[in-house]
Amino acid sequence: MVREANVKQAGAEKQLKEAQGKIDVLQAEVTALKTLVLTSTPSSPNRQLHPQLQSSGSRGSHKRGAGHIRNNSIGGTFQTSSGKPEPSAVSIQSVAKEEREMDSVLFAEFLLWKEHPSLDRSSAFLSRVYREDIGPCLSFTRSELSQLVQRAVENNSLTIEPVAMSALPVVKASALECGGPNGFRASVETKCALSGLSRVCQHRIKLGDKGSYYYISPSSRARITAVCNFFTYIRYILQGLVRQNTEQIFWEVMRLRREMTVAKLGFYLTDQG
Repeated sequence: MVREANVKQAGAEKQLKEAQGKIDVLQAEVTALKTLVLTSTPSSPNRQLHPQLQSSGSRGSHKRGAGHIRNNSIGGTFQTSSGKPEPSAVSIQSVAKEEREMDSVLFAEFLLWKEHPSLDRSSAFLSRVYREDIGPCLSFTRSELSQLVQRAVENNSLTIEPVAMSALPVVKASALECGGPNGFRASVETKCALSGLSRVCQHRIKLGDKGSYYYISPSSRARITAVCNFFTYIRYILQGLVRQNTEQIFWEVMRLRREMTVAKLGFYLTDQG
């Protein structure tokens, strides 16, 4: 009986040692996998995880071990012995979120203006907007017409309207397949009255009731529209139509100022319909 008990005890101790050895091996594999994932960054890539970064002489020096087989791809996935991919331990996704911080100088100027709002350019608030936004946004190659446009915007007497393509004064035309009644439709270009460049002008402006029409490019239209939107909101404030608190009004004014800056830099939206 004693001999049989000793044999069983020896067998149990042997199995315990084997189990502990297997646990040590598994822990080592897990640690190695975590190291491979966590230490690979775009600025400092792990060359074992990304073999394409290794030199030609060192690529063949690494041998695959038993157990899990690493899938050396940039995607960071691993394959088990069954061939099914497993997601990596770390998944990094950066989502950009716009933040904003109020400028104390701009807000102070706005508060002073809002106490006695007007279209008087002598105020620090409107003087800055004219200097930094309105002036540059309405500064076109044709300077004389640019000044007339700005004056019409200030007086709220400018009209922008779409025009039929057939009504444009033709400078250059090219036939494009459009599947119309005759199978073709002309893509008409004309010179923008403000920039002087040949563009597809789908809108025209009129300065006052008795003025002439001027054809403008999409970029010029976006710049004029951005300034008109700013003046429209300012007039709403003067008329007491804006029912928001002071900070909300300030940030809406900043948004409209940003639209003028973006339009001046040449960015604009088009209708995809």
